[in-house]
Amino acid sequence: MKRTIFWSLFLVLLLALAACGGGAAEPAAPPADTQTSDTAVEQPADTSPPAAAETIVIGFTASQTGNQNVPSTGQVNGLNLWKDTVNAAGGIELADGSKVMVDFVSYDDESNTDRVQELYTRLATEDEANFLISPYSSGLTAAAAVISEQYGKVMITTGAASDDTYKQGLTLVYQAYTPASRYLTGAVDLLENVDASAKNVAFVYENSKFSTDVVEAARQYAEGKGYNVVLMEGYDPETTDFGPFINKIQDSQPDAIMGGGHFQDGSTFTRQLNEKNIDVGFFALLVAPPEPDFADLGDAAVGVVGPSQWEPQAAFTPESAAATGLDWYGPLGEEFVQAYEAKFDGAEPSYHAAGGYAAGLILEKAIQDAGSTDPAAVQQALDAMNLLTFFGHIQFDTSAEAHGLQTGHSMVYIQWQKNAEGNLVKEVVWPLEGATAETIYPMP
Repeated sequence: MKRTIFWSLFLVLLLALAACGGGAAEPAAPPADTQTSDTAVEQPADTSPPAAAETIVIGFTASQTGNQNVPSTGQVNGLNLWKDTVNAAGGIELADGSKVMVDFVSYDDESNTDRVQELYTRLATEDEANFLISPYSSGLTAAAAVISEQYGKVMITTGAASDDTYKQGLTLVYQAYTPASRYLTGAVDLLENVDASAKNVAFVYENSKFSTDVVEAARQYAEGKGYNVVLMEGYDPETTDFGPFINKIQDSQPDAIMGGGHFQDGSTFTRQLNEKNIDVGFFALLVAPPEPDFADLGDAAVGVVGPSQWEPQAAFTPESAAATGLDWYGPLGEEFVQAYEAKFDGAEPSYHAAGGYAAGLILEKAIQDAGSTDPAAVQQALDAMNLLTFFGHIQFDTSAEAHGLQTGHSMVYIQWQKNAEGNLVKEVVWPLEGATAETIYPMP
């Protein structure tokens, strides 16, 4: 309750600053706390810690330039909002009443792996960062994780879904995102929930590493649950005519179709399936459905399911935490969205931004549970973590084989439905503790 009251006051303060011409940052601009040179940026005066408080330094890199710029900017915006929230409250309060303020040191990694290794080495040594947050993307994060482990720094990773990073014997790296191997396994669980009699699944997917890895994991998971995989077909990324694949789908008579790849192919596949009136009860695709532009398909979009790391309308609450036997921590989803929009000129937060905030929140809770900023104590608290946040369930694998791999967080599955006015809307249908509507099944 105290945290909710604080969030309300913090939001009012942000809105007041915006109304007074406080100069809210544009989301596409480099965050104020990062830099485009190799010189660390000083913190603004309004977040300077009081003399009596301990200050921790959190280091990370951001892709202010390069091909990861857009999602990385959202991620760092979420991190900056988290830091502002913590420092506005006087710091992270420990059990003994002491407070821990947060300071950032950040550099532009230029979306470059070699530069990431150089800069994380600098963060760990010259800047003496107490803790680290990952850059955006699995490739850059893999490079940073090696440095984190080498210099004994706890790192929270976000914007990085690859499983492989956590299977290299690391002990100090903890993943916020659902791993790639579970991107579509939740769709299998959802199918099982809505129709226990469904048995036949067709996988049609783009021939790219991400899509094939995701689908192969989903295939193994489905077969382990007793499903019959009646079709396993890959298509070239440039495919625009799905007719041959649709004919094979029709011949195999599946109860469900799963797969896809990226936005353009997924949208085209969906439209052509609809045009041919293929009778299937369940249809789940990667990447394309969560995008707002998927609604441009009109009626063809209705009933289509897609996985997302987080959605603004996901109904994770203290009540849903209690119902599933989990502790709740942090702001409500609507509080996060309102504060983000107030800080960033009305921009709606992406799941990248939510992931950035969640990374800070995870570290904050671990420091609270540890009762100190001692790295060994924080590591122990992360190993024991099992809670629900606005971002979803957070828990980590503690085995030697995959230490730090995210095991709690599930993809949020959305489904396009029509509301009472006949307009297309995204509804969260899985997991049930975050659902905003029941699943339409079978598809219309």
